[in-house]
Amino acid sequence: MPETVDVARNLARIGARLKAAALEAGRPEGAVSLIAVSKTHPAGAVTPLLEAGHRRFGENRVQEAEAKWPALKARWPDIELHLIGPLQSNKAKEAVALFDVIETVDRPKIARALAAEIARQGRAPRLLVQVNTGEEPQKAGIAPQEADAFIAQCRGELGLPVEGLMCIPPLDDPPAPHFALLAKIAARNGLAVLSMGMSGDYEIAAQLGATEVRVGSEIFGARLPAG
Repeated sequence: MPETVDVARNLARIGARLKAAALEAGRPEGAVSLIAVSKTHPAGAVTPLLEAGHRRFGENRVQEAEAKWPALKARWPDIELHLIGPLQSNKAKEAVALFDVIETVDRPKIARALAAEIARQGRAPRLLVQVNTGEEPQKAGIAPQEADAFIAQCRGELGLPVEGLMCIPPLDDPPAPHFALLAKIAARNGLAVLSMGMSGDYEIAAQLGATEVRVGSEIFGARLPAG
């Protein structure tokens, strides 16, 4: 990470903008949580945020998180670590052991693997279903028209503690319709958590019902090449 990036100052600035956006929409203070997306950035980039009191972080890859976070969690046990990247079924064991929230449950195979590991480990991370609101073939997520049935399967057949939904709108689309669609699916399924909004659109997400936003580059600067 370049030394010129003041991550703690960036975090404070984004937090203030997020608060203002939520208040403008008539939402109460604290309605939206900020997930600092630290993927590709080393532990040294994360430490200033932890020292400033921030505790919610997002990672894309299980293997990268395994190398970075156990030592940090030992020092700061109240860290809340979110998996926000695609999960392969052969990594379910590691994901359940390490992450506090898994936001990318998107197909029956993954749901079954998580259910088995939760039963085996006795540890139950909070779970979100990822919805591919733009129905992009290259992107993870359940299709919107299949979301209700999949949520019901996760909760009923598999007994999974699904708390909400996550989406990543298409890069070239206005995000608002995608956020509105996600909120509609969540409302009819009685789901309280909406993970939507990233560095370029988190203020819009906050105004449209997000309960958490995932911000990386606006905090840490340009993403480093993945190892």
